[in-house]
Amino acid sequence: MRGDASAYSTRVRTAVVLTGAGTGGAYHAGVLRALHEAGVRIDLVAARGIGAVGALFAAVDGGQRLWDAGGVWKQPAIARGYGWRTSLRVGGWAVVAAAVLLASPLALFAVGVLAAVAAVLLWLVGLTGASTSVTSAYSRSLDALFAPAALPTVVPRLIVLCLLVAVAALGVALAMGAFRAQTRRSTRGGRLWRLLGAPLSAGALVDRTCAELWNLIRGAAVIAAPARPELGRKYAELLTENLGQPGFRELVLVAHDMDARRDLVFAMLAEPHRTPFFSRPAADGGRQAEAIDLAGAGRDHVMDALAACLALPIATDPYLVRFAPEGPWRGETHRVCDRPGSLPRLLEEAAAAGAEQVIILTAAAPPARPHELSAGRGDLRGKAAESLGAFETAALRDALEHARGRFAGVYVIQPAHNPLGPFDFDGTYDERSDRRYGLGELLDRGYEDAYRQFIEPVVGASGERIESNQNVELR
Repeated sequence: MRGDASAYSTRVRTAVVLTGAGTGGAYHAGVLRALHEAGVRIDLVAARGIGAVGALFAAVDGGQRLWDAGGVWKQPAIARGYGWRTSLRVGGWAVVAAAVLLASPLALFAVGVLAAVAAVLLWLVGLTGASTSVTSAYSRSLDALFAPAALPTVVPRLIVLCLLVAVAALGVALAMGAFRAQTRRSTRGGRLWRLLGAPLSAGALVDRTCAELWNLIRGAAVIAAPARPELGRKYAELLTENLGQPGFRELVLVAHDMDARRDLVFAMLAEPHRTPFFSRPAADGGRQAEAIDLAGAGRDHVMDALAACLALPIATDPYLVRFAPEGPWRGETHRVCDRPGSLPRLLEEAAAAGAEQVIILTAAAPPARPHELSAGRGDLRGKAAESLGAFETAALRDALEHARGRFAGVYVIQPAHNPLGPFDFDGTYDERSDRRYGLGELLDRGYEDAYRQFIEPVVGASGERIESNQNVELR
């Protein structure tokens, strides 16, 4: 916790800021659960990266969908978050199968060595008959396996089949990439680079979040899920109609437009903060091009904002957002993704939305001290996770410096130790504890840290009554 506990007040406009990538969303869910149970007043939720998932649910009083037994972060399907692209996964397994088949004669040779050793040992102890039986059985097995109609025919065919599957998977990926390029954006670099592309995909995480949002919006009604633009419009209608009601909060999301080289700010605010937020001047005069009103003409971009926040640089392909023809971008399609260092910008936008004190939620552990080195990750996902974790910790330090003097109070809730990298959705081995560490434990750690770092020392010490946060039934 950072910030003066005596400066905290339930009477001022409070923003919860969620920042991080990947598995950090589980920590956000644990903290949001504690804040919800304690009745902490929240007027605005602002987020970047994986924080967009928690922010979308928290804004419509749907936080339970994050931490409940069947929620986003408790379902087994979450283990597929940021999985390898389907084409790479299918092609990779097909190549592995071909390699195993190619090595099958070596396996038979190894079995022959073991059989010879066993026969020798049996002969040494005087079991000559058994020794002869072992060698005879192995010889008969070899004769049967290497008959013209057996392995010499079957293995090459299976290897060719596996290689054809691998080529077909990559061919489908290339065709789909070419189709997307023709319909939405062109790509330089040739067919090979379009085929390779980014190794990971955020599609499963986006789909899971959209499905849970629809379950929340539809309530008990049995209605098929709509397309994402329609889902975004329904979400926007639900939030705008209930702003000001208990449990409903204003929303700000930040992603980065790679083509415009500027951040995009997706916001859903109520008056008196809405008009000055969207009309305030920008340093380069481009406020109209970067601020998208999700309660107005930009309501079709609610799910675009989610997908863009979950698209990680290099690790995944950027998300393509098509702007309206009547907007400042004249119908262009831009590549949008998360920017790991955008926390200072997020705090700037929270201040512009009228926030007077902020509570920052991050799963990044504090900077390391001497004698805290650990073995580096050797796998590709692990290396990327280490980089993202280090960037997140450094960005938090810069953001706190940037926020100094901008808010009456800045409070940080973060774990003292978090071995999970952004891509470790199925858990990882914790060297310090010599055991496995999973998402469920990270969620529980967020719940505990919220009470230990903020609710008890800050809210409890403020001496003010916490406003009860009544649930609103979604109809």
